[in-house]
Amino acid sequence: MTPRRLALLASLALLPALPAAAQGQLNLYCSATIEWCQPIARGFERETGVRVNLTQRSTGEMLAAIRAEARNPRGDVWWGGTGDPHVAAGEEGLTEAYESPRIAELHDWAQAQWRQTQGRTVGVYASVLGFGFNTELIARRNLPAPRCWADLLNPAYRGEIQVANPNSSGTAYIVIATLVQMMGEEPAFDYLKRLHGSINAYPRSGTAPITAVARGETAISISFVHNAAEEAAAGFPVGHAVPCEGTGYEIGSMSIIRGARNLQNAQRFYHWALSAEAQLTASREAKKLQTMANRNVPLTDGAPNMATARIIDYDNARFGASAERRRLLARWDREVGALPR
Repeated sequence: MTPRRLALLASLALLPALPAAAQGQLNLYCSATIEWCQPIARGFERETGVRVNLTQRSTGEMLAAIRAEARNPRGDVWWGGTGDPHVAAGEEGLTEAYESPRIAELHDWAQAQWRQTQGRTVGVYASVLGFGFNTELIARRNLPAPRCWADLLNPAYRGEIQVANPNSSGTAYIVIATLVQMMGEEPAFDYLKRLHGSINAYPRSGTAPITAVARGETAISISFVHNAAEEAAAGFPVGHAVPCEGTGYEIGSMSIIRGARNLQNAQRFYHWALSAEAQLTASREAKKLQTMANRNVPLTDGAPNMATARIIDYDNARFGASAERRRLLARWDREVGALPR
């Protein structure tokens, strides 16, 4: 073990022993749902005595805020939300490299993201992209349940589908990146243009479409399947499917913001948030069904199993790059978002 690693371990071991009055504060930027951000914030406060100031926004909105604050950062650590904006922030020098001794406890996909970004971001959870549907609505309207990407082009679904706006939603950007990687860019954009006629709304948040499905406001959403499973667990008439052709996935991520005012507490949070105890406690309190990054956290009952899904080898390096992200979003705005409905 290197002297640097030994020093880090020693400092982390000493931190919990500090008196409560000396704990200070942490400005936590969170891009998960507020139902998950709050347990994460409360859990860290309970564990450490650090006062947490929580700000919740979608990944696209949070990336824009961190860019705007680059010369005078207000956040200390960014937790949750899809990985591509975290990767882009690291590439732009908006986040700092950090190594926690808990990296070795994580699943391979979480470690790979950390290595790929030279330590600037790390995976904290993962989930598969798919479809949610309101079982009562599709039965009442005599619609088939979607099972494949091709199914969504069925004319019977016209006006029945929601997917978020990729400019503000990491979920929706992963939809674009997944289709481009699976089909090739030209066929993927042709697909998105054809699908546009069946979309009734492009809400800002990635979870808004599945919420609309659960409330009976739309029949189908393109969402992460854990969100659909959570709505079903809450008693709503929601089913889900992983596309038969294959699909992409998200790595929910965590990054320390460059120039953090409370750097020591940011590092402390990072280390704590990778622990099995923190991930298990917060996910249970929030009733979340993602696959957690720490290998020692068991899959929750009812959670979709990533191991049984047909998952593509999603290229986080390519689609997380700032230039590629901006290019694809600009093309979507030009060729899809500007189309009449």
